[in-house]
Amino acid sequence: MRESVQAEVMMSFLVSEELSFRIPVELRYETSDPYAVRLTFHLPGDAPVTWAFGRELLIDGVGRPCGEGDVHIAPVDSEVLGEVLIRLQVSGDQALFRSSAPPLVAFLDRTDKLVPLGQEGALADFDAHLDEALDRILAEEQSAG
Repeated sequence: MRESVQAEVMMSFLVSEELSFRIPVELRYETSDPYAVRLTFHLPGDAPVTWAFGRELLIDGVGRPCGEGDVHIAPVDSEVLGEVLIRLQVSGDQALFRSSAPPLVAFLDRTDKLVPLGQEGALADFDAHLDEALDRILAEEQSAG
């Protein structure tokens, strides 16, 4: 049975040091992909953009800087559970978002009630997800090339 947890969080999109604006971000977790969370950013004038990354990365990033590659998450102040920075990067372009930590923690707590951390393997058909992801990547490469 496919179950999910959803939440909407207002985040600041930090365009520059002088310019930022608040946007709604949908957080989603599904038992069909128990290792991942999805954040859908609703930027004004643009189609929504969804990023998927490890649930554990978001859990860890609320309390300490973490992430390699395209996603980096870190608390603004590691001494206080206040705000979290989420940096998403594609090639040389990057987007920086600031979120209040308590709504993220509440969302993560709900995901943990649905699938406790460390119990994802009981739900995941890793080989099927890997095959799906590889097929999708190959199809994207063929259509782009």
